[in-house]
Amino acid sequence: MRKVVLITGASSGVGLALCRRLLEEDHELHLCLACRNMSKAEAVRTALLASHPTAEVSTVQVDVSSLPSVFQASKELKQRFQRFDYVYLNAGIMPNPQLNIKALFCGLFSRKAIHIFSTAEGVLTQSEKITADGLQEVFATNVFGHFILIRELESLLCYSDSPSQLIWTSSRNAVKSNFNLEDIQHSKGQEPYSSSKYAIDLLSVALNRNFNQRGLYSSVACPGTVLTNLTYGIMPPFVWMLIMPIIWLFRFFANAFTLTPYNGTEALVWLFHQKPESLDPLVKYLSATTGFGSNYVTSKKIDLDEDTAEKFYQNLLELEKDIRDTIQKSKNQNWLSDSC
Repeated sequence: MRKVVLITGASSGVGLALCRRLLEEDHELHLCLACRNMSKAEAVRTALLASHPTAEVSTVQVDVSSLPSVFQASKELKQRFQRFDYVYLNAGIMPNPQLNIKALFCGLFSRKAIHIFSTAEGVLTQSEKITADGLQEVFATNVFGHFILIRELESLLCYSDSPSQLIWTSSRNAVKSNFNLEDIQHSKGQEPYSSSKYAIDLLSVALNRNFNQRGLYSSVACPGTVLTNLTYGIMPPFVWMLIMPIIWLFRFFANAFTLTPYNGTEALVWLFHQKPESLDPLVKYLSATTGFGSNYVTSKKIDLDEDTAEKFYQNLLELEKDIRDTIQKSKNQNWLSDSC
């Protein structure tokens, strides 16, 4: 039987490169592209089928920042599929990135230069907005929308006789100090992207604690420093021109500079071939590239404690309950209004 893979954010960047590479690994997969923009998704589907005619490729529209969209997509998926072998939770945003140029160039000549370039720690902030559901946009897109998607698809994921895998796209920018358990949506901070990626690391650990016995396993992977539309928006074009020679030089001293989406998917593809039971749930798997362009996978212990991960998971469950209660009350009010 064909393995079935669901990928969010599959129409560009790392998600698109992942689709291509997975079909190179197994040309008889069924890929389901979960995308916000359906015209892009259909164009990608056509291109993938042209290069891999024996594959099956389908699409579903979902905006993970919108809970009604997630609920509708989940309903469609449950009607069309009996199970998912892999779910790549890849969609993400970094809205309105603001770079502290002074901090960047000061860091360039410090001992932390490679670390700063690899993680953007301390030099990158974002401003965001509130979604129609009343959630912080980055948290809703990168974390909570995916969490609800998993919850809705539990019946297609939990098979003890044949494990399913959740594979999250995390980041080296997932910094513990930017996450606060009392403010999980990062409404009071200026680094919501970093907070959301650390939240993904926490959630993955908690999911393993709660679902491994039911045949569902979760892993986090980091694509490294990849140049996509997401990252190109961080700095003006002339700044990229100035620092690109430095970045190429840094590749000989640090493995984080994967640079291309193809290279960035190395860990994501590696996880596709692993038995999930053999993976360490407290480890993040990192795509890495040598100075001469050879790809490989390395790993790093996640900087967290399991109690915090479980508390975060319970906070998400409470938020989910509140939102479902609000939706139900709204439906009841609408029903009463129609009846009157």
